Amino acid sequence: MPDGSTATGISTNLDTEVGKLALDSGLATQTEIEFCREQQKQSSDPNQRSLADLLVENAFITVNQAKRIKSQLEERKNTSQIPGYQLIGRIGKGAMATVYKARQLSLDRIVAIKVLPKRMSENKEFVDRFYYEGRAAAKLSHNNIVQAIDVGSTPDGFHFFVMEYIEGLTLYDLMLPPPTGQGRSFSEAEALDTMIQITDALAHAHNRGLIHRDVKPKNIILTPEGVAKLTDLGLAREVNDTQLAESEAGKAYGTPYYISPEQIRGDVDIDFRADIYSLGATMYHLVTGRPPFEADTPSAVMHKHLKQALRPPDHINTALSPGISEIVEVAMAKEREERYARTEDMLEDLRAVRSNQPPTHARRIVDLDSLAQVEETGKTVDISVPKPSWTEVFDQPAFVVVVVAAGISVLINLIFLVVALTRH
Repeated sequence: MPDGSTATGISTNLDTEVGKLALDSGLATQTEIEFCREQQKQSSDPNQRSLADLLVENAFITVNQAKRIKSQLEERKNTSQIPGYQLIGRIGKGAMATVYKARQLSLDRIVAIKVLPKRMSENKEFVDRFYYEGRAAAKLSHNNIVQAIDVGSTPDGFHFFVMEYIEGLTLYDLMLPPPTGQGRSFSEAEALDTMIQITDALAHAHNRGLIHRDVKPKNIILTPEGVAKLTDLGLAREVNDTQLAESEAGKAYGTPYYISPEQIRGDVDIDFRADIYSLGATMYHLVTGRPPFEADTPSAVMHKHLKQALRPPDHINTALSPGISEIVEVAMAKEREERYARTEDMLEDLRAVRSNQPPTHARRIVDLDSLAQVEETGKTVDISVPKPSWTEVFDQPAFVVVVVAAGISVLINLIFLVVALTRH
C-alpha cells in the first residue's frame, strides 16, 4: 500500500511551486494564494484539490493560465535534470526547441541551454540535425558567433545543447513594433556596423567550409554594447557534405523572407553565395524597415525572390548613400554568379562605405565606374556600330523602299518631260 504521507508531500511541493510561479508571473496575489491554501487545509477530502484547481475555481486565474503554469513547471522539471547545470529561467521558445538561461555549476558561469522537446526527440532526423548543429558550432571560434560549449542527453531522453549566453535581443525583436518588440529603426551607420560584424563571422565560417543557410534578423543577437552575434546553426551544412546535400535535393531549407533563389529551387550545389544573398536581404530589412519581398503567403514571397526585380533600398529610404544600395543589390542578385565572388569582398565594400568611400567590388561587378565618370563630366559616350556589308544592305527593307521610291520619281519626271516636248 502506498505511503499517503509521501503522496501528500509531493502534492505539497507541487502546490508550493505553483503558488510561487503564479505569484512571480503576476497571475495571482499573495492573499489569493493564501486563501486557496487555507481552503486546502480545511478540506477533509483525502484527494484534495490542487492549488491550481482552487485558483481557477475561485476565479483568481483562468483555465488557460493554469495550463500555462503546469506547462512551465513541466519544462522546469525536464531541464532541471540536465547534470551539471542549474536552471534559472526560459529565454525563448521556437517550433524546434526551447532555450533556457542556466548556470554551469563546475565553472560558476551563466550559459544558454537549448532543449529538444520530447516529441522531437522521437524523430531521428530532428535528433541528428540537433547534434549536427552542435558539432558545426564547435568548429567555429569567432567573437561574432555564439560559441558551443556542450551537447548531450539526459537519462530521460531529453537532448540538450549548451552554448554561450548572450545578453541582448535579436534584430527581429529590436525592429518588431511595440508592445512585442522595441520598434527600433537602424541608421545607415548602425546597420553597417552590425553587418560588418556578421559578414566577418560568415567569412570565418565559409573559410572552414560551412554555410549557415538561415541568415536572418532572428538569428542575429545585438548586445547593449553593440556587439553582433550570429546564432542558430540548425540549418548549417558543410559544402562538401554531398550525402546530406543529395538527401535534401528539391527541398527549400531557409526562411522565406531571406532565402536565396537556389535554396528555393532545392539545388544540390548550394555554396557560400546563398548566405551572401540572405545577408543582403537582412541588410535590406535593416535599412528600409521591411523585408525585400512581401506577400500574403510564404510561397508567394519565395516566388518573388525567384522572379520579381528588387526595388533598390535607396528608392525606399532616400536618405541612404548610393554605396549601401549597390552592396545590397549585388548581394541579392538572382544569379549567384553575379553576386560577390568572396565573402571577404563584401566585407571590404561594407567597410569602405562605412568610411564614406565607394564600394570597389560592387561597382566593378556592375561596371558602375564608367557610368560614374560620365555623370561627373557630362560628356556623351561614343558607341561604335559596325558597318553592314553590301549584301546586308540589299536585304534591308529600308533599302528596298528607297530604291522603289527613287524609281517612281524617275518615271514621273520622264512623263512630265515627254508631255512638255509634245506641246512644243
